[in-house]
Amino acid sequence: MSNIKKFRIKSFKNKSILKLEKVSLKYGRNSILDNLSLSLNQGQILGLLGPNGVGKTTIFNLITGLISPDFGSIMINSKVVNEYPIYQRTLKFKIGFVPQHGGYFHDLTVYENLKAIAEITIENASYRNEKIDSLISKFELDPIRDIKAKFLSGGQKKKLVIAISLISEPKILLLDEPFAALDVMTIKTLQEIIVNLQTLNNISVILCDHQARDLLACVDTAAIIHNGKVVAEGTPTSLIQNIEAKNAYFGESFKIS
Repeated sequence: MSNIKKFRIKSFKNKSILKLEKVSLKYGRNSILDNLSLSLNQGQILGLLGPNGVGKTTIFNLITGLISPDFGSIMINSKVVNEYPIYQRTLKFKIGFVPQHGGYFHDLTVYENLKAIAEITIENASYRNEKIDSLISKFELDPIRDIKAKFLSGGQKKKLVIAISLISEPKILLLDEPFAALDVMTIKTLQEIIVNLQTLNNISVILCDHQARDLLACVDTAAIIHNGKVVAEGTPTSLIQNIEAKNAYFGESFKIS
C-alpha cells in the first residue's frame, strides 16, 4: 500500500461527531438505504466503498440536507439535524461538501470563485481577503489565480473545489469520488491534501471512491455498503480480509500492496 498515510487511528477517545442511525430511504419502490447506521468520530478519515448505485452519494446528500430520510436520524454533535436546511448545516454545523462533478462557477476565475463564497460566509472583509489568499497559497493556485475555472485541468478544478469547501472552515468534510478521472500524480497530491486536513486542520473526513486502493491508502477506517447496509467496517488491512467485504465488494484476488 502507498505510504501516504503514515499512521492510522484505530480507536477514538473523542465522541462521535456525526451519526446516521437506522436510516432508510426509498425512491419509488426501490430501497436505497435499509436501516443503515454509520458513525464518524472527531479527527477520523472514513472511506465508503461499494458497488455502483449502492447509495454512497445518497448518504452524502442526506448529511448535507439535499434530501431527507424516510426513517432514521442524522445527528451532528449529538443533535438531530433532519429538519435543518442546507445552509444551516453548512454554517451552524460546519459541513463542507466536495461533489464529484462541478462545485464551482465555470465563468469565474479561481480568485472570483473563492471570493463569491467568502462574501456569503465571512462578514469581516479583512479576514475574508486573508482567508482567500491563504487558500490560494495552500493549494498552490497562485499561477492560475486569474484564470477562469472552465479552463483548468481536472486536478486544478478539484483543488479549487476543495479550497471553496474550506472557506467556511468546516469540521466535517465530505468528498464524493475525489480521485475519479485523475492521473496518478494528481491522485497522490489529493491524498496528501486529505491527510493534511486531518493532521493539520483537525477536520473529520468522509470520502467515497471507486478507486479502492487509492481510498484505502489515505483513510483510518473504511466501510463497505451493500444492499443498503454497512456489511463490514475496519482498517484497510482488516477489511480486505473480511469475508463479508470480499463477498460484497473486493472479491478474492484484491490486494492493497
